[in-house]
Amino acid sequence: MNKTGKVPDPTADEENSAAGREVALVIPIYNEGPVIAKVLSEAKTIFPHIICVDDGSVDDSAALARAAGATVLTHAINLGQGAALQTGITYYLQATDLPYVATFDADGQHRTDDVVSMWERAKTDEFDIIFGSRFLSERQEMGAAKRIVLKTAAWATARTTHMELTDAHNGLRLLSRRAAGKLNLKQNRMAHASEIVAQLGKSGLPWAEMPVHIRYTDYSKAKGQSLWNSINIVMDLVMGVR
Repeated sequence: MNKTGKVPDPTADEENSAAGREVALVIPIYNEGPVIAKVLSEAKTIFPHIICVDDGSVDDSAALARAAGATVLTHAINLGQGAALQTGITYYLQATDLPYVATFDADGQHRTDDVVSMWERAKTDEFDIIFGSRFLSERQEMGAAKRIVLKTAAWATARTTHMELTDAHNGLRLLSRRAAGKLNLKQNRMAHASEIVAQLGKSGLPWAEMPVHIRYTDYSKAKGQSLWNSINIVMDLVMGVR
């Protein structure tokens, strides 16, 4: 029995260990000093292979990530999350032989348990791509206004990419090596999310959506998860549909 009073589940431990041997995490970081050490400490309990891309931070994010045991790649200036993801994925393909990679946010909103579940689904059902979806989860922390904005974003993305996703702008994704190799991101800012969907859709590789729980905090909202930020993204997408 552990400190929580629960009896450890050896099966779950085995699954976590197996996932950790096969999945690399790519985590873009930009001025994440207040939280990055905690996020990486939690992630490394399951995933030892973590690739952080420091996207021109002016704080101690890169040093803290290195101290936490992550591989840290550096952009001299801030290029945007799309560019950071592409840098990390390219490194994953060239420097590792792991069969899967997951894109994971640095602000603490994503859960490693969800990555393990996505990996299990990909292995069991032979999917190359697993998209995380807030709308398939029974646990939703977003308000009604944000829910409407995100559903509108999904609609606009479907119109331009022909991929019918419930949550097109969820940053938690699991990709096989061959799916990751299909990405060549040119959109550096938030439009990269739709670009990822479009490029993966054109690949013809099998995919699925799975429920994930997004943890909204004051910090994550300040880092770009605010309602106004979501509205700006949707306006850009809707203008692109016209």
